[in-house]
Amino acid sequence: MVGTDFGLRDPIWLSRYGNATHLADEYRKGRVFLAGDAAHQHFPAGGVGMNVGIQDAANLAWKLAATLNGWAPDTLLDTYHTERHPVGADLTATSRSQVALMTAFTPEGLDLRGLLARLLTVLPDLNHHLAAKVSSLAVTYPPTAPGAHPLTGTRAPDLALGDTSLFALLRADGYLLLDLTGSGRLTGSPRPGLHVHTATPYQPPADFADARAVLLRPDGHIAWASTEQDDAALTEGLTVALASTHRK
Repeated sequence: MVGTDFGLRDPIWLSRYGNATHLADEYRKGRVFLAGDAAHQHFPAGGVGMNVGIQDAANLAWKLAATLNGWAPDTLLDTYHTERHPVGADLTATSRSQVALMTAFTPEGLDLRGLLARLLTVLPDLNHHLAAKVSSLAVTYPPTAPGAHPLTGTRAPDLALGDTSLFALLRADGYLLLDLTGSGRLTGSPRPGLHVHTATPYQPPADFADARAVLLRPDGHIAWASTEQDDAALTEGLTVALASTHRK
């Protein structure tokens, strides 16, 4: 790195590691599920493996509990691989790019690293994007239904709701339906694994401004949202959304 050999003197502790990047082809095989380091291995940099591994566990845990408790269909467990495998693929690609920057000691490599370091100081959006990627806060799960609201699959912010907040209302034992109609009548048919809260957000972000109902998963990601103004159609949309997440 510096053009000379300073020699090795009295090491107290030695460790070796390489970039043995691997990604499992399947996160679920029957009754076997892979998560964390069992599902993805990569160069240890930035703590991303810990963040992604914790999210693997969080994604799988509530789905297992919902299925074992009987209110969710067995097909919900298949969404674990569908949602988390792309995140693992992105993790391996990102870690490989980090390795290229961290170990590039050629003049070209050093110039590339210097350029990126300078860009981070002058481009706040790039800085924010990379920070969200490393922390795994940027993870979204693309909706499968056509015409889904843009909020679907995104991680909800902690909205202020009267004397409480959205994160305080999230439930580990079921979905949270946020009724923003103001009427308090948007409940659909009563069912286990569904909790309803009626409130009006205080200074909602722009993407929440027109939403009249938001259905949140236990992990804080939005399963469904709607701006439908007709209450009957809104309730019907909720019923359709719950059909894929709850047993009848």
